Amino acid sequence: MSDFIYLASQSPRRSQLLEQLGVRHELLLAGPEEDSEALEEVHAGEAPAAYVKRVTALKLDAAVARLKRRGLPPAPVLCSDTTVALGRSIYGKPVDGRDAERMLRELAGATHRVLTAVGVQSGRKRHEAVSDSRVTFAPMTPAQVRAYVASGEPMGKAGAYAVQGRAAAYISRIAGSYTGIMGLPLHETAQLLRAAGLRLA
Repeated sequence: MSDFIYLASQSPRRSQLLEQLGVRHELLLAGPEEDSEALEEVHAGEAPAAYVKRVTALKLDAAVARLKRRGLPPAPVLCSDTTVALGRSIYGKPVDGRDAERMLRELAGATHRVLTAVGVQSGRKRHEAVSDSRVTFAPMTPAQVRAYVASGEPMGKAGAYAVQGRAAAYISRIAGSYTGIMGLPLHETAQLLRAAGLRLA
């Protein structure tokens, strides 16, 4: 039974959320030889829930292979991926400021879904879960959208916003998992880690 896990994510928020659960973890990050971005490509006509599950499974496959390749001590590996969806449209990370502005204009004044899939591989066993939350944005003026994008916060975030950051000023309602919207649903994650044999308080 392991007393720590590997986190295969560059997100500092996911690391902080695991610390909140009291889970000891080491980062298991992709090397320059791996094309992580290619894993996040959306297939034509793919539903948001199917997309986020598929991407998380691919990332977990890559992380498990990385663990073996590097000859590291065995321990459960955790992967997670978050996507924002308005209807069947999938909003990933913005490519630039203009893309971030487009996303925010479309999300403003509407309710969208935030789907976060989590996968934990422990030996040959894989445990998976998906958190599905809803976020309602108040209307935003063009100046408010520009000012938020200029802050730099939207870059690297699915849907071009961070719920725990300045975007909170425009979020009028949340239904579901706040930590899931941040990028790692702690209730589901705790269940998966217990199923993988980790002792949690």
